[in-house]
Amino acid sequence: MTINQLDVSIILPALLAGLLVLSTHVPLGREVLSRGIIFLDIAIAQLAALGVIVAYRLGLEQQWLMQLLAVACALTGALLLNFSERRYPDLQEAIIGTVFVLAATGGFILLSNNPHGQEHLTDLLSGQILWVSYEQLVPLALISIAVLLLWYCYPRFRHTMVFYILFAIAITSSVQLVGIYLVFSSLIVPALAANRLPNALPWAYMIGVMGYLLGLLISTLFDLPGGPAIVWSLALFGLLINFLVFSLQRSKP
Repeated sequence: MTINQLDVSIILPALLAGLLVLSTHVPLGREVLSRGIIFLDIAIAQLAALGVIVAYRLGLEQQWLMQLLAVACALTGALLLNFSERRYPDLQEAIIGTVFVLAATGGFILLSNNPHGQEHLTDLLSGQILWVSYEQLVPLALISIAVLLLWYCYPRFRHTMVFYILFAIAITSSVQLVGIYLVFSSLIVPALAANRLPNALPWAYMIGVMGYLLGLLISTLFDLPGGPAIVWSLALFGLLINFLVFSLQRSKP
């Protein structure tokens, strides 16, 4: 383990991917947290992954076809969950959990007889962020810009069906690059860590950026999988920031 192991050509595109993911996932995660529908993100991510698996099973290996099926599955789930939130608000968390379990087990069933099924599932869960290319970042950047423009220019959309549509699109665009675990962590961990801090949104972004950077450095130096390393770094950095902020507040006269 030496500093010479740090390959900027690998770390930089991975970090840029993380910044693009965080740009949309942090505000979306704060909205999810405020609504108390924590597992919405992982359910939609799992539905997007199911769309990818369906495309894989059908032999549709073209990237645009995989994305089309992933978006279709995620949007279908998002519209269903938007309906259930309006019709059965007291059951929403249970419905979200059921959708997640069905999507997850559906993926296992579809890949159960495939010799490369376990490898494919691992890629979808933990992601391949260290192998992201600059070309893959272009569509993610365009989608992120569109989602952010709608989110901040039309705040009323946050309380309509558009929220679920934006959520599904943002999740689908990132799940194939960084994996389900990292999508969930990018949405929830920074928002949760900054929830009780003053000026929570900037804090959440900072926690996210530093968590990604630290996780990528640790992953590269210790030859660890990138996604899981970033998940742990996000959580640890969030705890550290909270400890320091509240320690400083208690020390004030």
